Amino acid sequence: MSKFVLRALRSSGVFSVTRALSSGMPRILMYHNFSGPHGTDPYALNVEGIRRQFTYLRQHFQVVTLLELAERLAGRRKLDRHMVALTIDDGRRSCYEFLFPLLKEFAMPATFFVVSSFIRGEDWIWTDKVVWLSEQPNAPPELGADKIEGIFRLLNRMRPEKRNAWIEAMAASMGLACPKVPPAKFAPCSWSELQEMAASGWMEIGSHTVTHPILSTVTDEESWDELSRSRSQIEEGMGRTVKCFCYPNGMPGDYRPIQVLQVEQAGYACSVTAEFGMVTQAGDRYRLPRIGVARKPDVPQFAKYLDGFAYYQEKLEATLRGR
Repeated sequence: MSKFVLRALRSSGVFSVTRALSSGMPRILMYHNFSGPHGTDPYALNVEGIRRQFTYLRQHFQVVTLLELAERLAGRRKLDRHMVALTIDDGRRSCYEFLFPLLKEFAMPATFFVVSSFIRGEDWIWTDKVVWLSEQPNAPPELGADKIEGIFRLLNRMRPEKRNAWIEAMAASMGLACPKVPPAKFAPCSWSELQEMAASGWMEIGSHTVTHPILSTVTDEESWDELSRSRSQIEEGMGRTVKCFCYPNGMPGDYRPIQVLQVEQAGYACSVTAEFGMVTQAGDRYRLPRIGVARKPDVPQFAKYLDGFAYYQEKLEATLRGR
């Protein structure tokens, strides 16, 4: 949908109508990476985009913690109108550097899901290695902007060791080896930075596994280890209880029903997916849907999803397909 059409829809009041219609369904927003002023990285939301989004949020919504939302669902308590929770995946330092100051300025809480081995400096996130390879001058066509999503779909179906071998082989074919230490834009937060954010009261730290495997590609025993050990490692590093979990990639087929049960058994209060949708009063707090907004820096793009227009558009299209 073009920017002109989005602006016209917003000006006509359609977004206000869908916002009112969907006011009883909380939204959980999903972010990953951030960049500084005037940043142009397609995988990162720059500070100007964050500020525009937060300004719109403050005007029309009530930002609450993910835990508050989960506790209301668990207790079957009424959900307030226009509730929104903010979540960030992976553990990159750009969250501390660029997002955290704006969370404090706008007085908005968020939940930061971190990969424990990444924070511990044991390795960097495998998806970032693929992106890094795609950015090299001699990157092959299959890592081009129009092909890389297909590569991720392929890798998401592989066992971790096979996936890692594929990445190493791709790097070798380019005459490279992935650096042991991640480049600056892929760098992790330190424990002290996570502790500072948590101590501020504006950031809850959650788990995103130990090594970021797609859970459906590992055994039940391996997934239990990823769920339980990551929680223990983060609690040890933070000195705080970890209550929230995020499924790596988090799309249908990326985790099994038994693994949803494992999340609860591991002691988490809730978990989020990457499936598009809004939260309902009868929603499952261990499979909470989210709305990805990192690549929506302009207000009309952001409003299309935040105000519920995209939600109702998808529902209508699904109904028409089913005829």
